[in-house]
Amino acid sequence: MRGATLAATLAIVPLTAACSGGGDDADTKRRQSKVSVSDAPASGVVAPAKVEVIASLIDCKPEIRIEATELRQGLCHTKQVDYLITTFPTDELKETWLDSASGYGGRYLVGTRWIVSAQPQMLAGFRDKLGGTIRELRGFGPAAEPSAS
Repeated sequence: MRGATLAATLAIVPLTAACSGGGDDADTKRRQSKVSVSDAPASGVVAPAKVEVIASLIDCKPEIRIEATELRQGLCHTKQVDYLITTFPTDELKETWLDSASGYGGRYLVGTRWIVSAQPQMLAGFRDKLGGTIRELRGFGPAAEPSAS
């Protein structure tokens, strides 16, 4: 039941993938799909895993969109952009979410039991306030070929 709830929740969250096939090849691809862009936090303090606290640190009042055992997610809406703050009760559930999202690729700000999903150019500014690591997920599709021009 808990796994089904997590799978259903992940399907609702933008930029997440459905279940991938099991097996060694799928596990290897997931591990290879994660690339750390920046391993050292910009600040000495890393934000705690609570949507409202993280949101207040980046000047936002979140609208809680998902309240589940596996995760909580809040949407922050600004004039410039919307972004998501997702928190987890364990780092294992956070890594499961990242594994599911890796099929789509993208960059995320990742901390202890939390993830901020935003436009890539905003992540560095958020990192200055929250700490964490900017992680790039490569995705499972073909990589773009460099152009000849």
